[in-house]
Amino acid sequence: MSGIAIVGAGAFGGALAVALARRGPVTLWGRGLQGRALRRLPGVDLPENVTVTAEITDLSGFDTVLLALPMQVLAAFLQGDGAALSARRLIACCKGMDLVSGRGPTGVITAARPDAVAAVLTGPSFAADIARGLPTALTLACADDATGADLQARLSTPVLRLYRTTDVTGAELGGALKNVIAIAAGIVMGAGLGDSARAALMTRGFAEMQRLALDLGARPETLAGLSGFGDLVLTCTSAQSRNFRYGQALGAGRSFDGDSTVEGVATAQAVTRLAAEKTIAMPVATMVAALTAGRLALPEAIELLMSRPLKQE
Repeated sequence: MSGIAIVGAGAFGGALAVALARRGPVTLWGRGLQGRALRRLPGVDLPENVTVTAEITDLSGFDTVLLALPMQVLAAFLQGDGAALSARRLIACCKGMDLVSGRGPTGVITAARPDAVAAVLTGPSFAADIARGLPTALTLACADDATGADLQARLSTPVLRLYRTTDVTGAELGGALKNVIAIAAGIVMGAGLGDSARAALMTRGFAEMQRLALDLGARPETLAGLSGFGDLVLTCTSAQSRNFRYGQALGAGRSFDGDSTVEGVATAQAVTRLAAEKTIAMPVATMVAALTAGRLALPEAIELLMSRPLKQE
């Protein structure tokens, strides 16, 4: 079937539908859709060439499907409604690590659909910017470079530029780990520790990201690119980031009033388990995991970060 199919009508799925509709027809699947307005993107309406459906079987004829779902529901979807999909190419549009299996997005896809080619779309982006047609650059990671090149050509637009890589491990880990560091950056700012402290936190957090990712086989240039450093900078410095806002609320001692998924919370738990298994030091991620799970109070969390031993950089 011609056109593009997207699963998930949240902010990112809706934004991708708006952006890709500038190239041709799009079919968008989601539950509870009413009309053409996107609840997660106030003021944004779907173009006329976006077909909205609540029937997953309407996507069964598509060869390529983008999965714009939260990381922690991806596995359940693929085992449930997603079983109706016959697409041979499935592109994850989420960031994180599955809390149950410890897998990244493509690992979850491959476990459920070993017959499909799995890819991931990640990098520094906010849904609102994409929907408004503002210039955005993303990473498309696919182990099969020929498939990646074809997807890159099909999904790029004049203002949504996709750069491809075969380093799926690096792209996934960059996107997952930066959410954890963004929570920590929000804590720093919410607690009133200042921009200088945030810069130090981001620097040490990036070092943690590299330690774990390189140990798992990622390439250094991937972590230094859009899906690693680029995404880290965006999510640690903008109030549009849910993970940053969540951390900011924690640091200020407020409840978080957002109604969107904060992927970094579950990822912090998963990544600290993995780091412990591999005996890799990740003090920032460990602090975030303990604080968000209620095992650590805010003053203790800050003290832990400030009392790290002095050493050579």
